[in-house]
Amino acid sequence: MKTIKGPGIFLAQFAGDVAPFNTLDNICHWAASLGYKGVQIPSWDKRLFDLQKAAESKTYCDELLGTVASHGLAITELSTHLQGQLVAVHPAYDLLFDNFAPASVHNAPAARTAWAVEQLHFAARASKNLGLKQHATFSGALAWPYLYPWPQRPDGLVETAFRELANRWLPILDVFDENDVDLCYEVHPGEDLHDGASFEMFLDLVDEHARCNLLYDPSHFVLQQLDYLEYIDLYHDRIKMFHVKDAEFRPTGRQGVYGGFQSWANRAGRFRSLGDGQVDFGAIFSKLTQYGFDGWANMEWECCIKSSEQGAREGAPFIAKHIIQTADKAFDDFADATTDHSVLRQLLGLKEEKA
Repeated sequence: MKTIKGPGIFLAQFAGDVAPFNTLDNICHWAASLGYKGVQIPSWDKRLFDLQKAAESKTYCDELLGTVASHGLAITELSTHLQGQLVAVHPAYDLLFDNFAPASVHNAPAARTAWAVEQLHFAARASKNLGLKQHATFSGALAWPYLYPWPQRPDGLVETAFRELANRWLPILDVFDENDVDLCYEVHPGEDLHDGASFEMFLDLVDEHARCNLLYDPSHFVLQQLDYLEYIDLYHDRIKMFHVKDAEFRPTGRQGVYGGFQSWANRAGRFRSLGDGQVDFGAIFSKLTQYGFDGWANMEWECCIKSSEQGAREGAPFIAKHIIQTADKAFDDFADATTDHSVLRQLLGLKEEKA
């Protein structure tokens, strides 16, 4: 068994225009002061990071690594959640998702998709230049508007959507393979890959691609009422990244999983700061450690009640407390008996073997 690395922090929800959140140097100083050991960088935020430059310049990447290391931190992974979303967008969401892309490709779905694919290629090369082995993203979605089967879905609709999704991602997965980086999909509502069953459909269509892997985030499974511990048993060999994020689900007579169009604070299912929700992180860290996961435990903060400052301050010690330092010997080694073949046969009531 191996020891999980951490605590780390995903910077997407903290980056801003005001210090200490406005530059990579400043935000790393802030994160280190709270006890974090690693930072996961959102590749779309130019205040912190230039993705294309990182893909094209090893010198730039070395400078980034130096900046981060000067605060006693490591870069855990890069993220292209926003760009990955744009690899596949149903027309119903075109206007909303245009905001994830530069103005030059707004109102131009084909150009926006091409831009997103290029961004993923940059991310593969940038990860290699930074010495990173995993990368976080979303799958995008073509079938999501048809999630609930009413009106009845025509036969072949979902299958056609997933074939197209696989066709778009297979070349990207190959680029990540060329750069020796695992592409880790965050299985998430709003994506066609939103649970284990949908991931399996996709995995089959990309021919079990070795670079097609998972970012594990239990909070989304609480909101879906999916067994997030069995999920680890089923997919541990594909889990390469870990977001430590809490959530709670408290259904009422008025609403359940779908939330009744309420705001985040008023939904039955909502994200919470670490320790304030219902996720059994003790069991999660134990299972991941049991299966040999040695990636980073990165806090992702999205609480609808607690402030981000308090959530970040409490997150590092919470994760550190849950990281299991794996044993290098068995607990009962003190009582170990010398192995003797003749004694083994005696214990089993067997006669001595003839020479």
